[in-house]
Amino acid sequence: MDRERFWQKVPEPTEPPMINSLNWKSPLAIAAIALLAAGCKKYEDGPGVSLSPRTERVANTWVIDKAFSDGQDITSSFDQYVLSLTTGNDATLEADYEFLGIVISNQTTGTWAFANDQEELVLDFEDDAADGSYQILRLTNDELWLRELGDDLELRLKEQ
Repeated sequence: MDRERFWQKVPEPTEPPMINSLNWKSPLAIAAIALLAAGCKKYEDGPGVSLSPRTERVANTWVIDKAFSDGQDITSSFDQYVLSLTTGNDATLEADYEFLGIVISNQTTGTWAFANDQEELVLDFEDDAADGSYQILRLTNDELWLRELGDDLELRLKEQ
């Protein structure tokens, strides 16, 4: 056998075959991904798509950034609250109140859970007055927007 012939290289195509086949499919692929992304939007105010699981996004220490009731800004009524949620579904709500120059700290612990196909957040605390069920309007790693079910209270929380 001729040694030169054995080691002879097969000529490579000038363009990889995959590129040729993608040229006409690229617009279709982009359109399909865009349609899927639009259909993936779970919450009213977004995000459209997230790579982080919802449980990891909700697990955070949150403070009230804005609060509205019947369209009125009532943020100052909620600025003393800190809500901590864990990936293990534990919840802690803390509040510091000042009365006659004395700071009174209050804390209650409990659990949180998703409900209604993960479109709602249910908080169940030892102090039943702090319990609540909320529609999730927006859930990112640093924003959690909630609307209390059966009420017009909207809470926009941010990462502490």
